Amino acid sequence: MFKLPTEYDVLVVGSGHAGIEAALAAARMGCRTLMLTQNLDTIGQMSCNPAVGGLAKGHIVREIDAMGGAMGLNADATGIQFRMLNKSKGPSVRAPRVQCDKKAYQFRMKAVLERAPNLDLKQATVSNVLVKDGAVSGVETDLGLMILARTVVMTSGTFLRGLLHVGENSKPGGRMADASSALSENLRRLGFVVGRFKTGTPCRLNRRSIEFSQCEIQRGDEPPPRFAFHADATSPINDIFTLNYSNGRGEFHVEQLPCWITQTTPHTHEIIRSNLHRSPLYGGRIKGTGPRYCPSIEDKVVKFSERSAHQLFLEPEGRHTEEYYVNGISTSLPYDVQLDFLHTIPGLERAEIMRPGYAVEYDFFPPTQLFHTLETKLIRGLYFAGQVNGTSGYEEAAAQGLVAGANAALKVQGRPPFTLERSEAYIGVLIDDLVIKGTEEPYRMFTSRAEDRLHLRQDNADQRLTKRAFETGLVDQNRWIAFQEKMDLLNKVRLIAIKRKINGLLISQLLKRPDFHRENLPKEIASPAPAEIWDLIETEFKYEGYAARQSDQNREVARRGLQRIPDGFDFGKVIGLSSETRQKLSAVRPTSLGQAARVSGVTPADVAILCIWLIKNNLQITTP
Repeated sequence: MFKLPTEYDVLVVGSGHAGIEAALAAARMGCRTLMLTQNLDTIGQMSCNPAVGGLAKGHIVREIDAMGGAMGLNADATGIQFRMLNKSKGPSVRAPRVQCDKKAYQFRMKAVLERAPNLDLKQATVSNVLVKDGAVSGVETDLGLMILARTVVMTSGTFLRGLLHVGENSKPGGRMADASSALSENLRRLGFVVGRFKTGTPCRLNRRSIEFSQCEIQRGDEPPPRFAFHADATSPINDIFTLNYSNGRGEFHVEQLPCWITQTTPHTHEIIRSNLHRSPLYGGRIKGTGPRYCPSIEDKVVKFSERSAHQLFLEPEGRHTEEYYVNGISTSLPYDVQLDFLHTIPGLERAEIMRPGYAVEYDFFPPTQLFHTLETKLIRGLYFAGQVNGTSGYEEAAAQGLVAGANAALKVQGRPPFTLERSEAYIGVLIDDLVIKGTEEPYRMFTSRAEDRLHLRQDNADQRLTKRAFETGLVDQNRWIAFQEKMDLLNKVRLIAIKRKINGLLISQLLKRPDFHRENLPKEIASPAPAEIWDLIETEFKYEGYAARQSDQNREVARRGLQRIPDGFDFGKVIGLSSETRQKLSAVRPTSLGQAARVSGVTPADVAILCIWLIKNNLQITTP
């Protein structure tokens, strides 16, 4: 066996979105870092939809950016359509989403990694994790190469004993055309509990075969919303290719591509129902639990049989490819069935499949085996991040990678760990849910999972997290200076709002009104500061009272956590709970509000609704 002469501080296994943020975080903090990947050509591959962000996920990407991460900036640099979702709703649930150029995102991220100080990249398949005296000591590859490391971050995605399904056909693979990994067997032998999940992806179509005149156009927002708070301070973007920045000064411009909307038909559903026996999902060949919130088209047709149509989005995969992603028809039905039901959809009557949809089963490690640092409880110095922890989505994976990479670096440096509270960040909610509750299905972030969602907005992520990230070493001096300049400007504008009056009323009082907005301010008052700053101040004053009431409600729910729920209580009667929540509570039968809060999939909002319902219906809740 050959041993690599270098001993690394942090070794990252995997080059997906979790691995990328883990490696960059450790390297930024000054650790000698190595990323190992089965294929250097698939670093940052967007295996499913080439989009970043969305509801709650967009909040996470902004938090990653606020802590110096790469995902937001890379999405901005390679985006082809930009939208702010929920613009008509309150600021706490608005979220940016970017449709990216799939290959540009991947190639640019590879360039970022290759040029990062303190970071080495090597192509290798890890077969064993090496352990000495209860602590990780490195890894061994399938070619017999031993690499020593003081800490290891495992970010293997869906590759652990990955099994691909298309109709009656199955074959090993982490994703189509990529090999699976047997590493989970080694980890099982080391004592880890292993579970099995399933995910899937839709087919990709040839643009030239789509009749767009039969579809509804969906354009991006102008001006395009971005993820990065300080693009010019975060990275020397003139050194790395970009689609949307110019002059090396962070000037942003983008020619957006449209997406298109169509829908399934009753004929579509008829074809799917008549072929369910050929589906590996309904034929019993798939054993893993799939994502509840991203169901296959087979599940949609079966579970929502009363619906005659399901909306679909046709989304381009890049500026220089003819491939289109069909958002909404994840499937593992046979190729011929996929083609048949596609041809019943308006605009897709002559559609050509370039890549079929498929399902993938994979091993994961129930995350209750982790500390909040994402270090394993079983082996010191070994960290898990991403889909190996039972999550779904690029954004959730990247968030875990950043936290795991930072903590691996801090452990090597002998410094206190870096953790985030639920009240600080969606990333804090994500990790706390995982390590305390675990997950019975692929975990996806929603705004309803956060108790303090009025405070955890996407627009204030830097105000919440950049100072802590700078103190930890995740944010550099240039970014810190830019942030301080922004905070100084915010404080100046806040003082104007508190002291200046219009028609005898303080601006701060006017901004609390639902019909008064930043645009109503006189030009001589508003013009010295950018609109973005005034928007933040307006949101601060408008939602001050709501946020205070939410905090009071959270304290009340926490106070009642030890109080009992009456025996035989019928959770099905509680108006406001989703059918999923009613099912879970009815199955578990928690005897207290605290127990209800710890049920996997039950959100703080659900517990608040339950608490209020019990009080309003005069049901006596006794203390134990």
